[in-house]
Amino acid sequence: MSRDFALIPTRAELERTLEHAAPRGRTAVVMTMGALHDGHATLVRAARAHVGTEGYVVVTVFVNPLQFGAGEDLDRYPRTLEADLKTAEAAGANAVFAPSADEVYPGGAPQVRITAGPMGERLEGASRPGHFDGMLTVVAKLLHLTRPDVAFFGQKDAQQLALIRRMAKDLNFPVEIVGVPTVREPDGLALSSRNRYLAPGERRTALALSAALFAARDRLAAQAALLARAETLPASESRAEALSRLGEARAAADAHAVAAATPGGAHAVRAAARAVLDEAAKAEPPLRLDYLALVDPSDFTEVRDDHTGEAILAVAAKVGTTRLIDNLPLTFGAPA
Repeated sequence: MSRDFALIPTRAELERTLEHAAPRGRTAVVMTMGALHDGHATLVRAARAHVGTEGYVVVTVFVNPLQFGAGEDLDRYPRTLEADLKTAEAAGANAVFAPSADEVYPGGAPQVRITAGPMGERLEGASRPGHFDGMLTVVAKLLHLTRPDVAFFGQKDAQQLALIRRMAKDLNFPVEIVGVPTVREPDGLALSSRNRYLAPGERRTALALSAALFAARDRLAAQAALLARAETLPASESRAEALSRLGEARAAADAHAVAAATPGGAHAVRAAARAVLDEAAKAEPPLRLDYLALVDPSDFTEVRDDHTGEAILAVAAKVGTTRLIDNLPLTFGAPA
């Protein structure tokens, strides 16, 4: 490590470091549970670009016990601090705050915690009860300890990002929350510390998560193209009937599709994704779907079939013993 890069293990040392660093410029934080990969490095690079050379970028590395439920992989979760320090420094961090559980929770697990509310009980919250309460509690503590002007989180954990934004708004945290797009491996799999658990066959099956999202995105694009054509061909239904009489089956089918094009179509988007996931459920090893949901980004409730505007298509599944999540933001038409 260079002389300008610091490993900070305690709250007292963090306090001294930040007091010294504050005059330099804005402070940014990137919160992680370690096992850093290029997705984390992308967050650090975004933080550095945001605060500039005079700013201060802190990466936190803490495996938070509060957000692991019974039977989850707290003990199994990878801990690779030496490699994490190199990754953080190379990406532009000034320091890594890597406290022990006693430093974060002196005296044991906190009696007072933040409750995620109704949004925290949906999707990931329903599958992992209490997970988001534990996540928000540690994020709140780390925001207090690091005192950043801006905090960066990955959009791969879309529900987490939405809840952190809601917490910052509802509880008046003086911090800007920035989401950074999901980083993917060349084959499309979203980068995750848990990917290392996948055997080669399991990884092939796991590719269905991103493939399902991309199929849904392509279906939405096709719907939008049909709708655009329908708006320029008001007589397409009569055209389709004329083509049918002439025996032009393929052209007639296309014309019928144009004539039937309507705004929205969330059902068709869900169906395109589910078709891919249903095939993966027959693979060896199989994909075991937890949920597929097309939700409103503001509260993670399911959108209606005639939805227009922003939405998130989210999926979670297990392959072998490894649970993976992924999501993709989508935009449905434009409000009339």
